Parts: sequence; C-alpha cells; structure tokens
Amino acid sequence: MPKRVDHAERRTEIAEALLRVAGRRGLHAVRMRDVAAEAGVSLRLVQYYFETKEKLLLYGLEHLTERFGERVAARLRAAGDTPGPRAVIEAILLAALPTDEAGRTFHLVYTSYAVLAVTDEALAAQPFIRSPEAAEDQLTELLRQAREADLTHPGADPRLDAIALLALSAGLGTSVLVGHRTPESAAAVLERQLDRIFVA
Repeated sequence: MPKRVDHAERRTEIAEALLRVAGRRGLHAVRMRDVAAEAGVSLRLVQYYFETKEKLLLYGLEHLTERFGERVAARLRAAGDTPGPRAVIEAILLAALPTDEAGRTFHLVYTSYAVLAVTDEALAAQPFIRSPEAAEDQLTELLRQAREADLTHPGADPRLDAIALLALSAGLGTSVLVGHRTPESAAAVLERQLDRIFVA
C-alpha cells in the first residue's frame, strides 16, 4: 500500500527549508533549487507545490508570520493570565527584535521581502506586502483600549503612536541585525518609548 502523503506537512517542510536558506544567504539569493536541496526533495516536487518562486516566497512568508504569532503567544503566556495592552504590545515588539535565531530570521526575511518588493512587481503585487497594515491596526486598537482605560498619558494618539512604535521596532531590529546595537539596548529603547505613552 503506497504511503499517504500529508500535503500540508510537505508544504510546511518546504517553507521551513526556504526560511533556513533565506536566513543564511538572504532572500534575494534564494533559488527554488536551493530550497529543494535544503528540504531534501527534488526540484520537481517544489515546483509541484509552488509553481513559481513568487508563490513559494509568499507561502514561506505566511508561514513566517504564523511562527511569529506563536512566539508572541508564548511571551503572552509568560506574562500571566490577563496581560494588559502594554504587555501585549511589548510581546509583539520584542518578538520582532532579532534577539535569537527565530527573531533574526523573521527580521531578515521580512525586511528583505519589503526591499525586494520595491523593484519587483510580482512581489509587490502579493498580499503579504499589506501585512504591516494589520500590525498597525492591532497596535492602534490596543492603544485605544489603553487610552479608554486611562492607562496612557494625556494627548496620546493611538494611531500615531502605533505607527511610531512599529517604525522604531523595525529600525532597532535592523540596527541589531547589522551589529550597531545590542538586543538589550534595543529593548531598552522600546521600553522607554512605551514609558512615554503609558502611565506608570
């Protein structure tokens, strides 16, 4: 009796291989042949599941986002049963910093994709490029809840503060990635910015 193939599992294995290669060499240098070799499967099989490199990258990035969500959830579990808005925002921002291998891969691949999409129309057309809007909306809602609960300083603007926090997190992540600052100093900068938004 032939072995039954779990297609979702196989696609995940290929996506994991993509992220490992991209984490070592950068997204710009990834070829489908490299992903196949990393996954221990044939190029034909990768092409069977993902007809084009763009589709492979999109699936890999969606998988990366899922992994990021799991890392945020783990941080929230460690924060207690009912983490408040600040704790949730901290979990999101700190999980995005390249403080470990998973964080490094997330920041490197995410940033690489955004840069490549500037000059690649096929990548720019993919829905993943809209993901920052979802993060901005999520932080805005958390900050709105905090303002309604009188947890923020007077004059706090949920949307503008969300934009500023995400931009700060992205910039700090890149500075850690290239060695300009330590993960600890980046986390301290984020905490200081949150202190300016939230009351003690």
